[in-house]
Amino acid sequence: MPGISERKISDYIVKIEKTTCISSKNCITVAPELFELDENRICEFVEEKNDVSKEKIIEACSVCPVSALYVYNIDEKQLVP
Repeated sequence: MPGISERKISDYIVKIEKTTCISSKNCITVAPELFELDENRICEFVEEKNDVSKEKIIEACSVCPVSALYVYNIDEKQLVP
């Protein structure tokens, strides 16, 4: 799907809805080892895949003010937002 990036991290699938991102950087403040801004100042995954705790994934995605970050568990149950 255009405008969406996805990565499997731990037992979660994390999705970034790039067209919704407003560059607040809240996610980066919580998990700089997971997220960064691209050249257009839109959230993206850092290139290097780092280990991030499940709690930190949930927290980083939960602080997005426009709900541009989604977290699903392995059974595809939506956890965030």
